[in-house]
Amino acid sequence: MSEPTPTWISDWDPENEKFWESRGKFIARRNLIWSIVAEHIGFSVWAIWSIVATKLPQAGFHYATDQLFELVALPGLIGSLMRFPYTFAVTTFGGRNWTIFSAGVLFVPTLCLAYFVSHPETPFWLMLLVASFAGLGGGNFASSMANISFFYPDRMKGWALGLNAAGGNIGVSTVQLLTPILMGVGLINLYQATPVGGVYLQNAGLMWVLPIAIAVFGAVFFMNNLTSAKSSIANQLAIVKRKHTWIMAYIYVGTFGSFIGYSAAFPLLIKTQFPAITITIAFLGPLVGSVARPFGGLLADKIGGAIVTFWNFIAMAAATIGVLYFVGIKDFTGFLASFLILFATTGFGNGSTYRMIPSIFREENLRKARGKGEAARALALKAASIESGAAVGFIGAVGAVGGFLIPLGFGKSIAVTGGPQLALIIYLAFYAICLAMTWWFYLRKGPETSGASSLAEARV
Repeated sequence: MSEPTPTWISDWDPENEKFWESRGKFIARRNLIWSIVAEHIGFSVWAIWSIVATKLPQAGFHYATDQLFELVALPGLIGSLMRFPYTFAVTTFGGRNWTIFSAGVLFVPTLCLAYFVSHPETPFWLMLLVASFAGLGGGNFASSMANISFFYPDRMKGWALGLNAAGGNIGVSTVQLLTPILMGVGLINLYQATPVGGVYLQNAGLMWVLPIAIAVFGAVFFMNNLTSAKSSIANQLAIVKRKHTWIMAYIYVGTFGSFIGYSAAFPLLIKTQFPAITITIAFLGPLVGSVARPFGGLLADKIGGAIVTFWNFIAMAAATIGVLYFVGIKDFTGFLASFLILFATTGFGNGSTYRMIPSIFREENLRKARGKGEAARALALKAASIESGAAVGFIGAVGAVGGFLIPLGFGKSIAVTGGPQLALIIYLAFYAICLAMTWWFYLRKGPETSGASSLAEARV
């Protein structure tokens, strides 16, 4: 093999404590920081329509309520689909190289948004296309998480992946807090053109031009590629045949899918159900969920992912019942409190479910290599690293479909019944299924699942 370029690192062994303490942790931390920066902006762009859609009627766009929810939902679907190729991009092109590309391509959705939201005559189909470009930001999560999983030892993956994901997730809160201010609610305007309907909608896109440029700069000069993370797509696609890949993907729809789906729908839900309340308060939901995420991973590191995930789904169900009750009686204080608890449980569950994935693939590969010597064990650990990296991206891709289904569900529920209650009842039933699956496959003691629990709870 030819000598790697200076941007590539060939001798990477994070499980070796001497290597980790002398060199590894510093490189890993630097890559984690810039990964968080790029992913944060990606999430912000992905969620930007959750705020823009609420202002379109004021700016003269004559779209129905369910059409506004479709504009919010479509980036979730596109982001979910984009995560599949993004998952395998890191092992094909390198983590640094792909971060440069995935951050740079975000100029497309932001500049397109800045142009078209200034033209109220834009037909709905064209605005749907513009909104779909924001899905490019959703793809960043898969490649970022796959990349960071290679940098950290197994004993620290829960915390590292939790921090990386939280830094990205909090981008949803950032966009929901800053965008209303920069669109003219406050005194700051990036582009002193004539506002449309009293709001500078174009600023929602223009505000991200400089941050995107900074993320690209950081990736170019401060991130690295790992030769040990190189693998063919065919080798990684082996995860598709694994039962646990699909089980965890379904469970992850319940945790991360809920987080991104509720984050996207929350501002518009507030606007439709409580018109007197300002949507700027919506940022609190994704903020709480983002902050909770690394603690879910940390607790899972200590006591095991499955048990944390199981109890978390019980808490999610209870919070959903609270939202159902308070939205029915139009009590905003109770609605907000219940929803914030729901957001916290989505974040906590994100961390615990993601912690389960590396342990599952590590233990499965080690089990196959048991009794075959140290060479077989080393190969099994390398295979586990490659497969778990692919799995976190693939499972994240499936989970992200919640970003489409939840806003769409709210929109259809309001259009058909006049309120969001029907959608919430469906989501509650889904959490009950996730709870049952977590118990059946990872906590139940029985002949068919005797190994499953050890997979989910493994802590090395």
